[in-house]
Amino acid sequence: MRGFTPDGRLCRRMLVLRGGTVVDANGTRTADVVVEDGLIERVGDAPANPDETIDVEGQYVAPGLIDTHVHTIMDGGPDPEEKQSMSKYDAAYQATANLEKALKAGVTTMRDLGSIERLAIDAATAIESGVIEGPRLQACGQTVVMTGGHGNWFAREADGPDEVRKAAREQLKRGADVVKTMATGGVLTEGAITGAPELTERELAALVDAAEAKHRPTAAHAHGAEGIKNAVRAGITSIEHGTFMDREAAELMAEHGTYWVPTAAALHGIVEQGTEAGIPEWAVEKAEEAAVAFDDAFDYALEEEVDIAMGTDAGTPFNFFEDIPQELELLVEHGLTPEHALEAATVNAADLIGLDDVGLVEAGYRADLVVLPDDPLTDASVWQNAQTVVADGNVV
Repeated sequence: MRGFTPDGRLCRRMLVLRGGTVVDANGTRTADVVVEDGLIERVGDAPANPDETIDVEGQYVAPGLIDTHVHTIMDGGPDPEEKQSMSKYDAAYQATANLEKALKAGVTTMRDLGSIERLAIDAATAIESGVIEGPRLQACGQTVVMTGGHGNWFAREADGPDEVRKAAREQLKRGADVVKTMATGGVLTEGAITGAPELTERELAALVDAAEAKHRPTAAHAHGAEGIKNAVRAGITSIEHGTFMDREAAELMAEHGTYWVPTAAALHGIVEQGTEAGIPEWAVEKAEEAAVAFDDAFDYALEEEVDIAMGTDAGTPFNFFEDIPQELELLVEHGLTPEHALEAATVNAADLIGLDDVGLVEAGYRADLVVLPDDPLTDASVWQNAQTVVADGNVV
């Protein structure tokens, strides 16, 4: 935390979270957490007279959550395609509201995987400079899709390796932290076949080649097994959704070290709410078919020890930014232990997006913290009840 002296000189302020139980991927221990200048200064006995103290005795101090797959311009409404006519201004207002909701829920880092032009990239700059409130944000700019491909209404359409490479380079020129593509069709585009391959393996490899030249990771929306395998062989960093993953695909992902971002909340919102809530019938039918295969995908991924990082696809139908922490409970329902879910939402997610100073409650790490009323290693649902959120050393 930072402050200023009366003559305008920068001074440091110390915040202490006193008396709690620290829990992260390294285990559980009773300790004070000392925060100074936006960083965790120590985890242990705190000085007697800090500038600010929060009593967290009987509570649990955990790392802030990291959501590696959101769409900040979407509002969780029943039909995202209705947003095709929204203006850039409307999208900016929606993104600002979503970012604030996520932060208050305990999400301190997010990755936007598809927005209008450079809106999310600019939002990241606005957050960093203090213009708006929100989690630390990475963004891909526009997704790269085939002509008429999934999500084409807010994407960059491209066909053939050369055009795909150029489209990826356009996002990198904008300042993209990651390059995102659609390797298969999807649930929320009318007429798209959910598991059918879209970009070819050669096109995907061209996208990866462009991203790797700038040392940027890549992400591929991929539901069907063939599309997953195409993406993995092309060198894609993470598979998003992976709904119809088969054992061969899981083995290939484990072999290549490809991350899986399951986005369980995305299917959950559509299947739970259904057409009665206004979701198009064609979307519900596709989601219900995908949900049947999803359990098998988890079985294959867990058996083959595929690396899993948390992502929610927040913004899709009834998948609200304030509900992002629900994803950990859904991951446990699909077979992860609470410990594994915590790792997916902290250290694994940090590794996927290339950050080495978030995800743990350790000295030298950024002070991104969530105070919980109960032990998240016993009950993953407690992530949905953050008592206090600290982001970059500032109490939210």
